[in-house]
Amino acid sequence: MVRIILMGPPGSGKGTQADLLSTHFDILKISTGDILRKATYSKTTLGLEVQSMMDTGRLVPDSLIIQLVKTTLQISQCKKGFLLDGFPRTIEQATALKESKIDVDYVIELQLSDDLIIERLSGRRVHLQSGRTYHTVYHPPRQENIDDMTGESLVQREDDQQETIQKRLAIYHQYTHPVTEFYSTDYQVDQKIRYCVISGLGSAQEVFGRILKTLSK
Repeated sequence: MVRIILMGPPGSGKGTQADLLSTHFDILKISTGDILRKATYSKTTLGLEVQSMMDTGRLVPDSLIIQLVKTTLQISQCKKGFLLDGFPRTIEQATALKESKIDVDYVIELQLSDDLIIERLSGRRVHLQSGRTYHTVYHPPRQENIDDMTGESLVQREDDQQETIQKRLAIYHQYTHPVTEFYSTDYQVDQKIRYCVISGLGSAQEVFGRILKTLSK
């Protein structure tokens, strides 16, 4: 059994590593986005409450997210382990998880400089009809801003614009980065939990290899 919390700023490759780790260890990947979507489909009292908040543009409070995560962790699939992708996002969530006596084996933090993240994300270009992605530096199309297959125009999504990326990073540093400090300091006295910092530089397989090497020590 292995129970992992995976953290990292937007653009650090966290989503890719979450998929690789969940497949490698055959454990359930749990993200708050997936949980919220499933809750709205369930039509339970809690799900309807979440749906109402999302429909009116309100943020789902920590108390509800924590309740949904705790409920998910009780399902049978989680008995052989789990990976929490992007949860906890706040000190309040991290504290609630600790107080719930939910055991965790590893907290993995992917680190990458803001400059590299901005370069990674702002360089992405997408062919909307097919979903094909390119990068102005790492994987450019044969003709600038033109899809190789169709000859149609590529676009830069709003999420990949520099101003948007900087705002997302600012939110991460303000709210989520303190959580990494929570685990790296508060949990140092708890020998059951290992806090691991992994460089996000390089290809997805290179980063994955670093993670596996660190976990095997």
